[in-house]
Amino acid sequence: MAAAPARDELRRLHFINALFADVTGDNLYLAQQIQEAITFSLAELAEQTRANPDLAAKYDAEFNAAAARLLGTLFAAQPRHGFFHWDALSTTTSATPLFARAELMAGLKKLAPYRESTLLVTNLRPALLPPDKRETPRRRRDYEAALTFIQDLAAARTAPSAELRLLFL
Repeated sequence: MAAAPARDELRRLHFINALFADVTGDNLYLAQQIQEAITFSLAELAEQTRANPDLAAKYDAEFNAAAARLLGTLFAAQPRHGFFHWDALSTTTSATPLFARAELMAGLKKLAPYRESTLLVTNLRPALLPPDKRETPRRRRDYEAALTFIQDLAAARTAPSAELRLLFL
């Protein structure tokens, strides 16, 4: 079981490298520096997770949220690059089709003036495939339909001359 923490760290490192590709330029050393900064900010929770491995899912969620906040800060410093973060777990109804469409449309309207922009979607999988519930075929279909819906909506509501990066965490 000692290999699991190392595998999780490697997964997080590649996640950070992909998420911050504009900054790291595929340099894993820079990605590791970003990962360590996020890990340092979560030191107390990391210690609790070492003592109680059941908190690993909470640690992953907090790590992803910290990475999303950092990415938002990075893009906020670039006035020519739009950024919108949609958290599917922000409310109990966010991931339902009607509310998801409304929230995503608001984000896409915010991104419309930018030639380059990033739309970050977080927690869609846990919202539709809760880890504490069984993954049924219907839940799996709903999740896949939501992915397709978001991709199609983003494609339809983005100008052909604009470059939109759609990231799912």
